[in-house]
Amino acid sequence: MTFQFSRRSILIGSSLVAASALAGCTSVPAPSLQAEAAPRFPPPPALPEPPPPSDHAAMYAAVEDGGYALPAIPYTKVDARFLRQTVPNPTGEPAGTLVVNTAEKFLYFVQKDGTARRYGVGLGRQGYSWKGRAVVQRKRKWPTWTPPDAMIKRDPKLEKWRQGMPPGLDNPLGSRALYIFKDGQDTLYRIHGSPQWRTIGKSASSGCVRMFNQDVMDLYERVPSKTPLLVI
Repeated sequence: MTFQFSRRSILIGSSLVAASALAGCTSVPAPSLQAEAAPRFPPPPALPEPPPPSDHAAMYAAVEDGGYALPAIPYTKVDARFLRQTVPNPTGEPAGTLVVNTAEKFLYFVQKDGTARRYGVGLGRQGYSWKGRAVVQRKRKWPTWTPPDAMIKRDPKLEKWRQGMPPGLDNPLGSRALYIFKDGQDTLYRIHGSPQWRTIGKSASSGCVRMFNQDVMDLYERVPSKTPLLVI
């Protein structure tokens, strides 16, 4: 069987094919088909914020001060709780107050923004012997240390320092000392630096409230005379 196509039928067929193709490019798919073509997925979970970089290396670096070369504190060997840091104020005391918590072995300096600067401390038997409210009457850089009579009796080798041990890297009061008075009287209570960094966060055989030398230097610059103190 022979099929014959006229020129007119060819033109009509070509027009239909072209129209069909044009309609396919411009048509809008049904909503259901559009949803299948572009499914919605929940957004990926947010990545956790990276922890802030530690600046303890700078805090506890070696430092030259007052003609003395203080060695760096090996802070990685210290319980991180006792390293200097800023925390929400847990004391309930107003800004500008010092608080020594002898149970936790923390010293807090309360700040205006609702936080407190927290330092780890070590405590000797004198550090546990006094509680209450007082003031920082005076401060000293590189203080002289004078052992009390009771300490000299326990350790006669300290007799040579009865009139005072000069400042230095081995001086038990370290690089700074804050002298605590109550009602105008010296309580013999001291907040001071210590060359014995391993005793911070611990109980020691003697002394009051001892701090890393680098920490007590930081505190010294923040605490003016007459700063109120609470020891609990």
